[in-house]
Amino acid sequence: MPQSSAGSPYEPTTAVPPTDVEPHATVLKTDAEVLRTARELADAFRAGAAERDRERRLPRAELDRLSASGLLAVTVPAAYGGAEVGARTLAEVFRLLAGADASLAQIPQSHFVYVAVLRRQGTPAQQEFFFREILAGRRLGNAQSEAGTRHVQDLRTRLEPAPDGGHLLLTGVKNYSTGALFADWIPVLARDVRDEELYVACVPRTAPGLRVEDDWDGLGQRTTASGTVHLDAVPVPADRVLPHHLTFRGPQLHRALAQLLHAAIDTGIAGDALATAAEFVTTKSRPWFESVDRGWGGTAAEDPLLVQRFGELDLLVRSAKALLVQAAEEVDTARAALDEESAAAASLAVAAAKVQSGKAAVEVASALFEVAGTRAALASLGLDRHWRDARTHTLHDPARWKLQHLGRHALSGIRPPRHGLL
Repeated sequence: MPQSSAGSPYEPTTAVPPTDVEPHATVLKTDAEVLRTARELADAFRAGAAERDRERRLPRAELDRLSASGLLAVTVPAAYGGAEVGARTLAEVFRLLAGADASLAQIPQSHFVYVAVLRRQGTPAQQEFFFREILAGRRLGNAQSEAGTRHVQDLRTRLEPAPDGGHLLLTGVKNYSTGALFADWIPVLARDVRDEELYVACVPRTAPGLRVEDDWDGLGQRTTASGTVHLDAVPVPADRVLPHHLTFRGPQLHRALAQLLHAAIDTGIAGDALATAAEFVTTKSRPWFESVDRGWGGTAAEDPLLVQRFGELDLLVRSAKALLVQAAEEVDTARAALDEESAAAASLAVAAAKVQSGKAAVEVASALFEVAGTRAALASLGLDRHWRDARTHTLHDPARWKLQHLGRHALSGIRPPRHGLL
């Protein structure tokens, strides 16, 4: 149940009943265990990524393996039995997974964002229940965005009291709901009709009146199943609701964490595209005849013009990785001593990482074909997956506004806004 606060329509009710499901996931305890598990899963998921993309085969088995591995619980607080890893380790987990399969890595992004919301706004009873669910391998999805509204923060989904007063009713339509189809619980952003404030209602995917439609038709990230969630008077107990509007009434890292994970995904795409390009050029590409005629070597990899281009691409990937690490460290620093200054520093560092990682992902994934040559365009090879994933994923929010905030701070020391989208 949400914490009581001035202006909140929700007051404390009964404690959330404990789950009756026995844990079935590994419980990871250290950063080293977390990163080793992420590398092992990335290696396993990479093998079938191109085929899953080509056939649009949804990664249900892979997600079940991800749940069972314990990776989805690594940010659960230590007091509740979790590893409570920092942002730097979490970002590296996402970079590794995205380097193997960017669609698969995208699916749990909202899961971790809402674990953070539970950490910040959940009551002890809510935390006890949901953290136990997450440690058992349960997945959180999302139902946030809406199509056809004036802008991204114009939400029409509403919470209202049921006629009998015993619970609430949730009504609306959500689009781009990555993770909802595979979720055990779906956190839904909605406004309460009584105060028009923003809340998160956590509802089971099997709740009456809730329907998840697998209608995602993106050119990239094809296996995320980022479809539509229909909510028709879905019943919600009051103690399943979090006062999300309180998140933005003081210094916060909500969006910095979300954007950091997006940057990690883009960085992973860029790194894998570069490695794929290098492998293709060194094992499959023929040298250009003019390079051979000039005595520049007998292989494509010895062409100094290609070497130069790979150097430029490597620089893009290295800068994205470096800014990702810096941003994650700023988030960890701010979390340890959160105030207006540290929150602003984290948001700006993450904005820089997001801009650079997006640029690297799109450019390197496109340049893969430039350096590899005609054969790389064969549809059977599936190398276009990297660019399609990068181009689709980098459309989440405009980089141009991040540059505006970076520029204002550099020129005038103006801190970025708290609106939760930076």
